[in-house]
Amino acid sequence: MGRPAEKPALTLAEFMAWENKQPDKHEFVHGEVFAMVGARRVHVAVAGNCFALLKQHLRATPCRAFASDMKLQVATNIFYPDVLVSCDPGDLQADLSMQHPRAIIEVLSDSTAAYDRGEKFAAYRQIASLQEYALIDPDRLSIEVFRRTPEGDWLLAASEAGRGLILKTLDFIATPAQVFEDISGSVEQA
Repeated sequence: MGRPAEKPALTLAEFMAWENKQPDKHEFVHGEVFAMVGARRVHVAVAGNCFALLKQHLRATPCRAFASDMKLQVATNIFYPDVLVSCDPGDLQADLSMQHPRAIIEVLSDSTAAYDRGEKFAAYRQIASLQEYALIDPDRLSIEVFRRTPEGDWLLAASEAGRGLILKTLDFIATPAQVFEDISGSVEQA
């Protein structure tokens, strides 16, 4: 997450009205506005690969994948996940933001990894519909998936390391080669 943009504190409604008129994307966290900076090529490639694979996989199902331009509202915060999947009929009719994702994927960078693992994951855990949260590191060619247990706890699917991106609630599996396609050296290292 970047630094707060030069903008006074807003309500969620004021932020939504303001942000929809801006040429750039902004997240809204705890009443503060954060400008979203451009992503590296590897970040965009991995997010695009995951979105494309999920879009294809979810055809003819009640679920849909959305790329990084779709807002996610969590309480009074607004985020832009790299990829999210919703199966909620209300979300699938929404125009500007989703509220009930089943799965979220974030592609890590050095500047966002701590935030994606910490404060952002804490916010995402408030979403009752969220079942899986994947963190993909294109520099280390690693994939971590956290799953909500029936008791509401979150467990890291560490035993699946090296097997790719597995989202059990969507019956989805992507190999490391598919996730890291077009990343230099990924097929040999993954």
